[in-house]
Amino acid sequence: MRAGKTIDNCIAFALNLEYTTDKIHLASGSTLANAKLNVGECNGFGLEHQFKGRCHWGKFKDNEALYIQTKTGEKIVIFVGGGKADSYKKILGNSYGFWIATEVNEHYDCEESKESFIKVAFARQLASNNPKWFWDLNPSNPLADIYTKYIDLWAKNGLIGGYNYQHFTIFDNAAITEQRKQEIISQYDPTSIWYQRDILGKRVVAEGLIYREFKDYHIIKMQDWNAIDEKGNYTHPIRKALKFITIGVDFGGNISAHSFNATGFTNQFRKFGTIKQKRIAKRIDDKELIEEFIKFIKELKEEYPGINIIDIRCDSAEQTLIAGFERALRENRLAIPINNAIKGEILNRIRFYCKMFSTNKYFILECCEPLIMAFKTAIWEKDKNDIRLDDGKQDVDSLDGQEYSTEPYQDVLVQIN
Repeated sequence: MRAGKTIDNCIAFALNLEYTTDKIHLASGSTLANAKLNVGECNGFGLEHQFKGRCHWGKFKDNEALYIQTKTGEKIVIFVGGGKADSYKKILGNSYGFWIATEVNEHYDCEESKESFIKVAFARQLASNNPKWFWDLNPSNPLADIYTKYIDLWAKNGLIGGYNYQHFTIFDNAAITEQRKQEIISQYDPTSIWYQRDILGKRVVAEGLIYREFKDYHIIKMQDWNAIDEKGNYTHPIRKALKFITIGVDFGGNISAHSFNATGFTNQFRKFGTIKQKRIAKRIDDKELIEEFIKFIKELKEEYPGINIIDIRCDSAEQTLIAGFERALRENRLAIPINNAIKGEILNRIRFYCKMFSTNKYFILECCEPLIMAFKTAIWEKDKNDIRLDDGKQDVDSLDGQEYSTEPYQDVLVQIN
């Protein structure tokens, strides 16, 4: 994306470099050439231009480096590539003040802190007087480690010393004329994944995506769904047409989550969709899980009074839990049949939902965030277009729970126009 984010980072890095007391700093890219091109040159806005007449290229301990004269003395910015498994070796032995990384999602990372370039770079800043890092990246898979282990984690938990996140798109690039922006935009199909990623800067899966037919217009906003008229009646046409509800339950294991999915069906199966979901990712015991399930059922009945819940389909692998659910339903006077999920071929279930998206028969409420993300990020196993990836990172639990709730009705939903 030509969003101008690297230019902004270079300018911010240069301004801070003028006054920091740390002498040695780090600039990285996926490769050395990438670092020099994006941070050193950067279309005339890179460090060698920010400090024109005050800098020169040289070597520092066999690494490419830019020597810069600042208002507070000489600074040395070491340039390296960070994309390979052994890239960390290039930055050992030094302490760094600032770290500017371009396309940081292309840097090598792993659980081993002594081999991950990202983790080693952080460790090399421990002795800094004023450590700062300046990252940019292009949109990636929403479940990519760079988001889940770093960026989103900081946004959620906070970061001592401050944290600034800025979403850039092509519309923010002051170096591109409006005419040129429109020329670039016109090259894209506005409904495509690439438009979502390259133009709007959204985190979307591009390679191996399963549910390519899933679009934002399949998601119903809660304010529309719950809108009422002057008489207190719901006005959304699909909500008014709901006739019955089914529930699918997927039980989590050691690396997966529990998911309760409630699906509503309209008259004559013209439309159906997910109207409520509960995903439980934390470890809980059977008693807590049963309590959460009963709570889910009661909330569902309160939110949709007068609409029958006709069936609950559970993952058949957990018969003890299913027996606990049945007992709890009786104790709470909830007369709802509970059965084993059909659990047909996963590929057939996938094809069914792809067809439902393409024919616009399926909808999903925006409150069902885990399922929405699961549809948007589900991918095939590498080099296989018939096996859904289940690696512990992908949320197949939400998908399984949803599929269990609709499997008994797949044939009729396909047949009715």
